[in-house]
Amino acid sequence: MRKINIQKLIYHVRHKYLTLNNVVILVAFVIAAGWVWGSLGMMQRNYSLQKDVDLKKRQLQLTQLQRDNMALQKNFYQTPEYQELAIRTSLGLVLPGEKMLVLPENSVAAKDADGVKVVTQTAAAQPSNLVQWVNFLFGGYSKSIADE
Repeated sequence: MRKINIQKLIYHVRHKYLTLNNVVILVAFVIAAGWVWGSLGMMQRNYSLQKDVDLKKRQLQLTQLQRDNMALQKNFYQTPEYQELAIRTSLGLVLPGEKMLVLPENSVAAKDADGVKVVTQTAAAQPSNLVQWVNFLFGGYSKSIADE
C-alpha cells in the first residue's frame, strides 16, 4: 500500500512538475541568479577600486598643495622683508626711531588666572516636557507673550 502511494507521488511529481517548460524555466532562473551574483560581485569590486582611486586622488591633491605651500614659503624666505625681520629678531636690532619694550615674565598668579576661567550661569527652572506641550497645544504661552 505504501509502495503504491510513493509510486503515485513520483508519477504525479514527474508529470506535473518535471515538465520541459519547468526545467527550462529552472535553468533560466539559475542562469539569471548566476548573472545577478556575478554582477553584484563586480559592482562590489568596482566600488572598492573607486574608493582606492579617490583616496589616491586626495593624497595627490594634498601633496600638490604641500608642494605649492613649500614653494611659497621658499619665495617668502628669499624676500628682503623676511631677511630683515629674521636679522632683527635674532640679533635684537631695531630701526632708527623704534623703541623696544621689554616686559618681565608673568607671575605665577597671573598664569593661574589665565588658565582658569569659570563661567557660572544660573539656569531658569524649565517646566517639564508635559507642561511645555500643554502650553504649546492650548496656548498657555500666549498670555506671557501678550504681557510683554
